[in-house]
Amino acid sequence: MKVYNKLVRDKIPEIIEADGKVCRTHILSNEEYIVALEAKLNEEVAEYQADKNLEEMADVLEVLHAICVARGYSLAELEAMRANKAEKRGGFKEKIFLEYVEEKR
Repeated sequence: MKVYNKLVRDKIPEIIEADGKVCRTHILSNEEYIVALEAKLNEEVAEYQADKNLEEMADVLEVLHAICVARGYSLAELEAMRANKAEKRGGFKEKIFLEYVEEKR
């Protein structure tokens, strides 16, 4: 038996059972769900950092979408906030690396 104790995608129990295995799951409360999503985000970001591939990027994005909805926002609101910040402060396309800031004398 391998213990996971983590949030998984909705179809994972079906996939496990189709493979002839047995798993135990339970449904989280809303509060537990948000905590588990935030842990999942850390897990997915670490996997992206290790592999740097499109699949891991998609996993990070999926978790971010779930966190957005779990916290009561819509994906449209998330995109609007992203676009607004990009309009006001820019994105990261110019590859600017800030070295330091000092006060003028």
